[in-house]
Amino acid sequence: MIDLHTHLLPGVDDGAASDEIALGTLARFAADGVRLVACTPHLRASHARRMSPDALADRLGAFQRRVPPGISVMRGWEIMLDEPGVDLTGSHLSLGGSSAVLVEFPRGAIPVQSTRELTRLSMSGLVPVLAHPERYQGCTPEVVRSWRAAGAVMQVDAMMLLGTGRSCDVARALIAEGLVDLLASDNHGDTRALAPAREWLEAQGATEHGELLTRTNPERLLRNERMLPVPPLRLAASPLARLRAWVSTRTRPTTT
Repeated sequence: MIDLHTHLLPGVDDGAASDEIALGTLARFAADGVRLVACTPHLRASHARRMSPDALADRLGAFQRRVPPGISVMRGWEIMLDEPGVDLTGSHLSLGGSSAVLVEFPRGAIPVQSTRELTRLSMSGLVPVLAHPERYQGCTPEVVRSWRAAGAVMQVDAMMLLGTGRSCDVARALIAEGLVDLLASDNHGDTRALAPAREWLEAQGATEHGELLTRTNPERLLRNERMLPVPPLRLAASPLARLRAWVSTRTRPTTT
């Protein structure tokens, strides 16, 4: 699997507080079958123009040398679109030097210029990967369709598929309608991970969806290839049914 949204570069934002925490998390990821992780510290678009291409390079290099066997770490940023019209085309701002850039909106209601800004980024030659669309107040499948039409890729937080509450309901609604391109953990040095969500999908007979969302499409994104469509998925109706489906996977070996 490939995880393109984490805050595991220690001590640079609100993510992992130490090398020990980050390395322990990566060891757990490797045991789950994750082979590549993007470290994506928070960055405001309004600060991006002042960001040196070499920013955090030494810190990342030192961290990479300590990463456990079986897993690799690459650089990226999670860029908050707090100011429209900012040039984000520098390769140092992208996910692993690809044409993809991980972006988010400020917390709260969806900005009125959201579709226009995603369109602008797409027209500049980038592939905007919108982090956790399920979080934004007013997000609906119809809104997500407009973002996808603007050229954006949708990345849902994996653990949102297993929880309760409005954001979790939105995440599952997007999966159900085939509007999600990839899953990521958004791990901040905590317990969030890709594997439980993939196992839960497999327990519902959605092995193809798990493969597309956690390996095939992330891999294609990094190769600057188009996302493969993820089919709509009929989900277990109740939280209890979802919990039972997930628990039933815990005795099975994880997949890569």
